[in-house]
This record gives sequence, structure tokens and C-alpha cells, in this order.
Amino acid sequence: MRVIKSDTKGSLMKLSPKEHNVLTLIACGFTDKEVALKLNISIRTVQSHIASILLKLKARNRVNAVVVYMHLNPKWKIAERYVVV
Repeated sequence: MRVIKSDTKGSLMKLSPKEHNVLTLIACGFTDKEVALKLNISIRTVQSHIASILLKLKARNRVNAVVVYMHLNPKWKIAERYVVV
């Protein structure tokens, strides 16, 4: 288990609104292409946002980024509007 350092909490506030949206869609299981379509941005832009998220949260991968973000922000709700049933 990875210990989350307190300085990572400061990064929580540094996620841009677009990065937050990208992270939410990743948490819902969307691929880069699906995220790009949902947010009307290019796949390369999605990948850039993901790279930035990983750096800010000091995460090793997407799953780790979601876990770190959930740990730092337990009230974070994954938007139901993104979930396709």
C-alpha cells in the first residue's frame, strides 16, 4: 500500500476543471478516445491532461490517480450523467 504524502493534498486544488472532468471519466472506465468524444477535445489533449494529472497527484498510473484522488477527496462523486447503462 502506498502512503499518500501531505504535499499531495495541495495538488488536489491544482487540478484544472478540465483535468477533473478527465479524471472523472477515467474513473467511469472511459478510454482516451471516449473521453475525447465526451469532452469534444483531441485524444492528444486527453493524454496531455492525463500526464498532468499523474504528475500533480504523484500517481503511477490512471488507476492509482483515481485511488489517490478518492483518498484525498472522499466526497468526490463520480457524475452519474457520464455512466452509460
